[in-house]
Amino acid sequence: MRLLPRIITLSLAALMAVACLAADDALAPRKIAEGVYAFIGEGGEPAAENRGFAANSGFIVGPTGVTVIDTGSSLRHGRRMIEAIARVTSRPVELVIDTHAIQEFIFGNGAFRDARIPILAHRETADLMRVRCSHCLDRLRPVLGDELRGTTLVLPDRLVDAGGPIRSGGRDLELLYFGWAATPGDLAVLDRASGTLFAGGLAVSGRIPEIRDSDFDGWLQALQRLRGMAVARVVPGFGPVGGPQVLADTEAYLRALDERVRGLYAKNTSLLESVEQAGLPAYASWRLYADSHRRNAQHRYLQLETLDLGGTPRSVALPGQ
Repeated sequence: MRLLPRIITLSLAALMAVACLAADDALAPRKIAEGVYAFIGEGGEPAAENRGFAANSGFIVGPTGVTVIDTGSSLRHGRRMIEAIARVTSRPVELVIDTHAIQEFIFGNGAFRDARIPILAHRETADLMRVRCSHCLDRLRPVLGDELRGTTLVLPDRLVDAGGPIRSGGRDLELLYFGWAATPGDLAVLDRASGTLFAGGLAVSGRIPEIRDSDFDGWLQALQRLRGMAVARVVPGFGPVGGPQVLADTEAYLRALDERVRGLYAKNTSLLESVEQAGLPAYASWRLYADSHRRNAQHRYLQLETLDLGGTPRSVALPGQ
């Protein structure tokens, strides 16, 4: 009989542990406007500590249904998104939009495919996913381990070649496509009712943007066009939600990078020397500065070199990069 209290104590401890795990597993969407919610990631690189939850995503609730923007880095994360949405509204998810082909934004697609929800993306995004994202998943597996159980590459099944207005969930949205920018198929999503822009790969906040997939001039032009629109708030791909200044800050970094590397290139400074000398102290406090800025300096130098040789200054990382 003396064992009974100990058994009860152990059982209660086990139940409490399960409850804690369930609480840890739940995603907490942040309401940023009427009917508009964002999942704000940790902002760094996918890691075991953040369970791959580094990037931002979100959803928009309309009169008849829900539109999801980006799906996270794993099947499990996509399922957690679906559960979180269900806690906010009983309206069905009608559409998923993949804004661009970067691993932190697309590997939750399987959860929505399993629920028979259509997934929309630009055709160039789908093509890039097809070419390299299986390799991205292979590289993520050692990092995230069990978090990626069941995760596969799921391609969009609704493709667009241009931007334009759409009605989803009974709400008027605008798909914004400006051509090759941060990636070949960048889409941004504007909810006109609230003035909320889901910027996808086009903007970051407090983190160094990566230019490896970019058409550099195209990206600057896209940011300029976005800054000319009536936008009240911006959900960047990484970092906290902010106002239009998020767009300006992303553009300012890109221009500072370009000016610095162009100056070094014009002096016939070698690639290795340029990378060493391309520091931008004003951005040293941004996340991933130590690594990503050096890579950006290298990529920008090579883009300028390609342009000098009469080529197209675009660089899409190959599967091994």
